[in-house]
Amino acid sequence: MVVDVEVDEAIVEQYRRDGAAVVRGAFGGEWVEEIRSGIAKNMANPSKYSERLKVVTGEGAYFNDYCNWTSIDEFRRYVHESPAASLAARAMGARHVSFYHEHVLNKEPGTAKCTPWHQDQPYYPIDGDQVCSLWMPVDPVPYESSLRFVAGSHRWPKWFIPRKFATENNYPRKGGHAAEGEGEREYFDVPVDEIERGTWPILQWECEPGDVVIFHMRTLHGAAGNSSTSTHRRVLSTRWLGDDAIFVTRPWQVSPPITGGLLPGQRVVCDTFPLIFTRP
Repeated sequence: MVVDVEVDEAIVEQYRRDGAAVVRGAFGGEWVEEIRSGIAKNMANPSKYSERLKVVTGEGAYFNDYCNWTSIDEFRRYVHESPAASLAARAMGARHVSFYHEHVLNKEPGTAKCTPWHQDQPYYPIDGDQVCSLWMPVDPVPYESSLRFVAGSHRWPKWFIPRKFATENNYPRKGGHAAEGEGEREYFDVPVDEIERGTWPILQWECEPGDVVIFHMRTLHGAAGNSSTSTHRRVLSTRWLGDDAIFVTRPWQVSPPITGGLLPGQRVVCDTFPLIFTRP
């Protein structure tokens, strides 16, 4: 059963205003150990979706993998029993919360490979405003290696083309027209140069194990590599959907390429994306 928790109203206000906020000590030591164990299992037996990215041969690797939660007991318990779904519900203002998927990310010591600037939601076949991620590190993450967010970008009227993490190139389109369920939405290139020039305010936080960063799926974000010579940067990022999340299609191959058999316009609740929490 999900642990129901309260979230400070100032954190909720920051999430809704800026598109990202940090909750200190959200998860106790038992959950940190549980997720460390799950990440170790995932990395020892990665799925077909996994990647190990390097800029230069011989340096640390950036590992990521997703959609393994049904086969890794520690992740399944986290989804069904931890405070995660309740935290997501409080931040989003949702009564019903379903689980989309988990994403394991590890930057080994000496990893130069960055996480390119991107929005999450255009990767997914999901529309709606009650959509968030919980980014939970199980290692200390210094300020310079933490996620960076363009404050307030989740409220911009623009959606941005997904980018390949390996090459940082835009996803190729299936065709020149909007996909079914998309209407006439236009997508733009991520404004990398403007972000790096400091055109908009950037948020980031150093984190300790047990802290969690909650962010909207349309908040532009990225991260530097891991310059530490001794410490990994292991993270479990989980994706949560509220009352208004519906299935759509995109003009490219969605990632992850899992639909749960849903049709455009249907609410994203099914066996593949189960309802986890209902707030009283």
